[in-house]
Amino acid sequence: MDEDRFNVNFGLKEIKEIIPHRYPFLLIDKVTYMEPGKKVTAYKNVTGNEYFFPGHFPEEPIMPGVLIIEALAQAGAVAILSKKEFKNKIAFFGGINKAKFRKKVVPGDILKLEVEIIKIKGPAGMGKATAYVQDRKAAEAELIFMIGDKN
Repeated sequence: MDEDRFNVNFGLKEIKEIIPHRYPFLLIDKVTYMEPGKKVTAYKNVTGNEYFFPGHFPEEPIMPGVLIIEALAQAGAVAILSKKEFKNKIAFFGGINKAKFRKKVVPGDILKLEVEIIKIKGPAGMGKATAYVQDRKAAEAELIFMIGDKN
């Protein structure tokens, strides 16, 4: 199978058509690779203007680890909600396993978000998620999700 057919160039418009997140909680800026229901590569440009930096921390701004995990989950949601049977649905957290934080994420960093869906059964599944800054692993986790209806 030709892997080039999975290269995409999704900006905010396309991302917002797939997931319901909006400012200030939309934490991905673009998607460059996607196999619907299987794999995704997305990016978050971390700027000094992020709403959380004034309080985390004023003297040393660091992106909170929970928001890195959320960015990974949003990237995974783009992949899973791109499957035809999950179109116009919503993805919810079911759990977070084996989360590890390995590098600080600071203003100016470009966070590369990679998620591979490793298990799916009905409306539930699990993804292996890894965030990088340059080529260094910043965070990783197993993300458990449930697919539900929008209400």
